[in-house]
Amino acid sequence: MPSMQPSLGFAGIGLMGLPMARRLLAAGYSLSVWNRSAEKCAGLAEGGAVIVPSAGQLCEQADVVMLCLADTAAVQQVVFGPTGIVERAQHGQLLIDFSSLEPTATREMAAELQARTGMRWVDAPVSGGTPGAEAGTLAIMAGGNLEDIERVRPILSHLGQRLTRMGPVGAGQVTKVCNQMLVACNALVIAEVVALAERSGVDAALLAQALAGGFADSKPLQILAPQMAESRFEPVKWHVRTLLKDLDTAVKLAREKEGAIPMSGLAAQLMRLHGNQGYLEQDPSTLIQMLRGDLP
Repeated sequence: MPSMQPSLGFAGIGLMGLPMARRLLAAGYSLSVWNRSAEKCAGLAEGGAVIVPSAGQLCEQADVVMLCLADTAAVQQVVFGPTGIVERAQHGQLLIDFSSLEPTATREMAAELQARTGMRWVDAPVSGGTPGAEAGTLAIMAGGNLEDIERVRPILSHLGQRLTRMGPVGAGQVTKVCNQMLVACNALVIAEVVALAERSGVDAALLAQALAGGFADSKPLQILAPQMAESRFEPVKWHVRTLLKDLDTAVKLAREKEGAIPMSGLAAQLMRLHGNQGYLEQDPSTLIQMLRGDLP
C-alpha cells in the first residue's frame, strides 16, 4: 500500500460498523477502533486493528475518524462528551459520520467541532443494511465540502458501490431521511400485502417472485416478503427502533420546514405501536405480526 495512505479511526462497532471496519482492514488501512463495549472489537484486533480506550484517542492515531452510532444523542456524547473526540481533534483531520441523525443537529455539531478544533465534518449516512455493509455495496449519501468528500472517496469505495455528494453538511442526513421514509412505508405496506394474501388463501411465499420485475418490485419486497411469509425473523439484520427513530426525524424535519408528510407520519405511529408491543429490538420483518394480530 502507498505510504501516503491515510490512517483511519472507527467508533461504533455494531451491526453495520463491524462489517464496515472489517472491509477497511481487509483493504490494508491502518485502523484504530473504539466501542463502548470493548469486547465487540476483539475480532478486529485479531485482524490487526488497534483498540483505544476512548473515542478521543482515535484522533491521536488517525487522519480520518469515522462514526457509526445509534442516534443523535450517541454522536453528541462521543464527539463532545468527556474523553470525546473534541478533546483531541486536530486541524486538518476529518470526521466521517455514517450514523443516521437529525440534519439540524448535524449542522450544529459540525460547526461547533470545526470552530473549536479545526476538524471538519462529512455526514455520510448509508443504505443497504448489513448485507450491503458486508459486500461493500452500500449507497452512501454525503453532505460536506466537495474537497473533503473527494479526499475520502477512495476510502469509501471499499464500503459502497456509490457515493453521491448531496450538498453541504447536513444534506446527507436529509437524503437519508427521505430514504427511510420510503423504506419504512414500503415495509408496512409489504406487511399489509402479505397478511391480506394469507387471509385470501394465496401462498404469500410466492409474492416476491410473482411481482419481481414489475412496478411493485423493490429490494424491501424481495427481502421482507419471504421473511414475513415464513415468519423468519432471525437473524436480526436491522431494528424496528431504527426505523422508528428515522421516521420521528422525518416528522420533526417536516415540521421545521413547514411541510406535510401524512403517509410517513402514519407510518411513525404504526411503527411506534409495533415497537411498544415488544418489538423495538426485533427485525422489521416482524411487522407482519401486527398485521396478523399476533402477540409477541
